[in-house]
Amino acid sequence: MGLETGTNTTAAGHQHHKSPPPESNNHHHHQTPKLVIIFAMVAFSCLFLYHSSLPLRFPGIIGHRNSRSAAINNNTIVITAINDAWAEPNSMFDLLLESFQIGNQTQRFLNHLVVIALDQKAYARCLKLHPHCYNLNTDGVDFSEEAYFMAADYLKMMWRRIDFLHIMWFRDPFPHFHEDGDFQIACDYFRGNPFDLNNLPNGGFTYVKSNVRTIQFYKYWFDSRLNYTGLHDQDVFNKIKFDPFISHIRIRIRFLDTSFFGGFCEPSRDFDKVCTMHANCCVGLENKVHDIGIMLQDWRKYMLSLGNETATLSSASWTVPQSCRGSFQRPRAPKKRGNKR
Repeated sequence: MGLETGTNTTAAGHQHHKSPPPESNNHHHHQTPKLVIIFAMVAFSCLFLYHSSLPLRFPGIIGHRNSRSAAINNNTIVITAINDAWAEPNSMFDLLLESFQIGNQTQRFLNHLVVIALDQKAYARCLKLHPHCYNLNTDGVDFSEEAYFMAADYLKMMWRRIDFLHIMWFRDPFPHFHEDGDFQIACDYFRGNPFDLNNLPNGGFTYVKSNVRTIQFYKYWFDSRLNYTGLHDQDVFNKIKFDPFISHIRIRIRFLDTSFFGGFCEPSRDFDKVCTMHANCCVGLENKVHDIGIMLQDWRKYMLSLGNETATLSSASWTVPQSCRGSFQRPRAPKKRGNKR
């Protein structure tokens, strides 16, 4: 997701009117780097940090030497998070990095990617592959293993995360963000209208401008978990998006078109437009790794066809989901093993 504060300039550099003065969040407006977050769940969440303190979580990241050295000219950085299960060789972290490498002019984002490791093993693996790694210590839960969908550790992880890797990057997403949006979120299913709150969002990829409205919104979203126990952040968002408080703070929510920000639920059909593809509507790390690998093969074939004058570009299509198809029907949370490794 992308976050911006203070100057109210988008990551692309467009000018906006100044935000109204903060009423109760003065402590957020000191001169520290701002944050534009982009959650890209490959489920990796990817964040674009744009000058200011990151609200609610990860207080030590902004100002850290890795974030400073990774900043783009407009002080924007990309942040994503991993744990040991997702950082294993040939697992999600490798696939995310590969998507940046083979995407259409996405390699440049690697220089501005800060990876947050939720455990020591993930941090060690990150250091082997990437120059900008940040070791985050989270008390009270072991994030080193795969967290099963809706299990207790999964819920704790989702409320402490920036996000995990389920999103592959194929093009620069910035041209397709709405200039007037404070909070922009990808969809499992897009109804055709970016203003329609009835769109079915997916929190794996969000772009947020850090300002008074979004700071209030994130605090309310996070606090609302106490009213909706047992739900992860995405489901809580669906509960609160119609809340009168959201209208009261006048936050401008926009839903991203699956033509550009697609996924297994609703794929981006046009290879000439797709920016990201999300392994949503899928449960299980093995299923995701298998199908994302095939997705990357589909993209490579498309990129090769661009240099082949005899190729029929209109024939490009995704051959996924495969293993992910029907994965929601399997048991969600197997019993815990007696002994952890």
